[in-house]
Amino acid sequence: MEALRITALGEEILCGHQVTYEEALALTNTETVDIPLLGAYAHKIRSKFAGDRVDMCGIVNARSGMCSEDCKFCAQSVYHQTDAPVYPLLNQEQLIVAAKKAEVEGAGRVSLVTSGKGMPRDPDFPLIVEALRLIMQETSLKVCANLGTLTPEQATALAGAGVKRYAHNLETSAGYYPKICTTHPYEERLATLRAVQASGMELCTGGIIGLGETWADRIDMAFALRFFDVASVPINILNPLKGTALQSMQPLAPLEILKTFAIFRFILPSKTIRPAGGRELNLRDLQGALMLSGANGLIVGNYLTFTGRNSKSDFTMIRDVELYPAD
Repeated sequence: MEALRITALGEEILCGHQVTYEEALALTNTETVDIPLLGAYAHKIRSKFAGDRVDMCGIVNARSGMCSEDCKFCAQSVYHQTDAPVYPLLNQEQLIVAAKKAEVEGAGRVSLVTSGKGMPRDPDFPLIVEALRLIMQETSLKVCANLGTLTPEQATALAGAGVKRYAHNLETSAGYYPKICTTHPYEERLATLRAVQASGMELCTGGIIGLGETWADRIDMAFALRFFDVASVPINILNPLKGTALQSMQPLAPLEILKTFAIFRFILPSKTIRPAGGRELNLRDLQGALMLSGANGLIVGNYLTFTGRNSKSDFTMIRDVELYPAD
């Protein structure tokens, strides 16, 4: 898309226009020289519709490894031979200590994450609900859960315990998903999203870029997120871990990543768009530029199976671009 059209479309969105699928797809043709312009308009759109606060979220890996599913990117799958940690559900004291550590490091929100397909028939579910209650009692953190598939009854139980937001990624587009996972269908993910929304919880739903998908797949995923009116959009950038099926994938170019985040902001003006796993590896010195290209959330600290960046560096980064941690 030419610079004049980017400017015109950006101004239209600032005036309330909702970008169409065709317009979003056209943005993927933005030339390299115009990516900073695209990012600048994404930054303006974020400023107008989402404000200047950055939602800082820490992750607690509550149960790790031995997942029965064959997601090709995942170090915790039983189909892959990796160095990812393997352990059962941490006890309540360990989970509270981990949550408090995230709070001390500056996170305003923490997400409790478990490996595995999901919670139906999982004996750990009542223990997780109780742990979430205790974390809410003993910290000032906003608490999320990321437990895989849920039944409607389980979603209602989490909401009743005080959980306000549930994380469950689509991973990629409906069309590309069968090339990434074959052990459970895309529709099962959608069913969990519907159950979460019916319970009254917000959705934290995004995916991964760099899986070999096309630009159209990314736009398809973004429009699915818009359809579900998700509150928070974590975008992971593939870290091709040794031992996984995607270990030989070539990393995305940093400017392509910036363009992707900017386009997501054009599509989702008011949402939290959250750079997640892989940003340090793939963006290197351009992480700050991401915060000037529409991003307004971060995963801080370590990820599920690999190390993140020192959280102090992230707080410095957002202050340097005159953004502020969310309350």
